[in-house]
Amino acid sequence: MKRAILALGVALFSAPVFAAEDGPAIDPARVEKAVTSSFTTLPEGWDARLKQDDAQRICSETRNQPSEEQADKIVAAEKAKVKFPADGVLGDWKAGEKVAQNGRGFQFSDPAGTEAGGNCYSCHQLDPKEVSYGTLGPSLKGYGKAMKFSDDAAKAAYAKIFDAQSVLACSNMPRFGPNHVLTEKQIKDVTAYLFDPQSPVNK
Repeated sequence: MKRAILALGVALFSAPVFAAEDGPAIDPARVEKAVTSSFTTLPEGWDARLKQDDAQRICSETRNQPSEEQADKIVAAEKAKVKFPADGVLGDWKAGEKVAQNGRGFQFSDPAGTEAGGNCYSCHQLDPKEVSYGTLGPSLKGYGKAMKFSDDAAKAAYAKIFDAQSVLACSNMPRFGPNHVLTEKQIKDVTAYLFDPQSPVNK
């Protein structure tokens, strides 16, 4: 429920300022005021989620079509947020499979301390035996094998999972690390799910 409400708020708050040929112009200040005033029972600290950061603002204003200069600015800023683990980027693939399958987290019904999942299957194919998966993102079936289980490729995948916009400005993929959706361990585990030769992803 909480996720649905927040998604609605972000969608409304991110409404672009339409050009004249698309219809009447929308006053961003009016949209911000309407969205902000509609959230009257937010838990403490949640009001900050209604404020766009620079990446969100640019992507909203350009309808996810930033100029080359804007895209470079976003990627540079987000790349600076990526933190690599001191002990390597690969964790436990079995734990990573659970993270990929789990779509819970950030809901009103969640008990305090509920660990969020990555919900990876809502956008990607991973285990080739899995029959339920989304297609918004590319298929990752056999990903580690295709990357020849390269350390550099695993590190790049970790960075993409941690902060997708450090690789592609205005990516549809959530910024799991900077937004504290997944922990460092969870991101390592998901990376292992992609790269461990024993993972069903690579069978």
